[in-house]
Amino acid sequence: MQRKNLTEVREFVFLGFSRFRDYQITLFVVFLVLYTLTLAGNAIIVTIICIDHHLHTPMYFFLSILASSETVYTLVTIPRMLSGLLAQDQPISIAGCSTQMFFFVALAINNCFLLTAMGYDRYVAICNPLRYTVLMSKRACAQLLCGTSGIGLVMAVVQVTSIFTLPFCHRVVGHFFCDILPVLKLSCIDTTINEIINFVVSSCVILVPVALVFISYVLIISTILKIPSAKGRKKAFATCASHLTVVVVHYGCASIAYLKPKSEDSAEQDVLLSVTYTIITPLLNPVVYSLRNKEVKEALRRAVGRNI
Repeated sequence: MQRKNLTEVREFVFLGFSRFRDYQITLFVVFLVLYTLTLAGNAIIVTIICIDHHLHTPMYFFLSILASSETVYTLVTIPRMLSGLLAQDQPISIAGCSTQMFFFVALAINNCFLLTAMGYDRYVAICNPLRYTVLMSKRACAQLLCGTSGIGLVMAVVQVTSIFTLPFCHRVVGHFFCDILPVLKLSCIDTTINEIINFVVSSCVILVPVALVFISYVLIISTILKIPSAKGRKKAFATCASHLTVVVVHYGCASIAYLKPKSEDSAEQDVLLSVTYTIITPLLNPVVYSLRNKEVKEALRRAVGRNI
């Protein structure tokens, strides 16, 4: 029987938002609007950073990479999710599912460590300003970028390989994309080892960056508090506010999604939480960095004024 099932399961079907069947058209419109805003916002951020020489600094270099990465990250999951809201039971091959999971995991981990690199940039700028140009040289930025990308790729290979060497007996994924835990539940055999691997990897790629960002901000805050003028302290805090806002939301959602106890699993909660880190968080970056960042707002004004 198991051999028969292994032969038959050649593709998966997403359960998606079928639990909210009466609201699927409404969800489609809402998600489409949010997705359009996300693409437009991130495209504006990248364009402004490229064309405005005032933003050609390490901080905005990493922001442009983060915006580009978030754009690709949403392309991996959201178009198929929108398609599933209009036409259910669209199958995805096992190869397609593994590909989607690989890019999702690689980009998600890359984004986690990009935020860490941005935290390091703020630490150097505030705590060691005299050596900023040396410590955050083009070579150093390239090395940090290669490191974040490399970690994401390696961890994605480990995760995807450990999951897609398993036999599958079920084909309905209780999600709207090929996330790790919903796909694990389709296996015919005990997945305890795979769940341990997933927990260890998730812990490393969430807790290590969180710890590094936390240490950076402890040092940053201690340095800012030593600034004698209130105006100087306010300006220093302002340069970190946007990054800190994104960090709290990004790592908070990731921690709840991947580090919560298995006993607290709920399909409905998981789907709704996934909406947060696949749609809301990528939209948050351009919103926060355009509304709360003075330099980006000034660059937008210059760009608009130049085109009028």
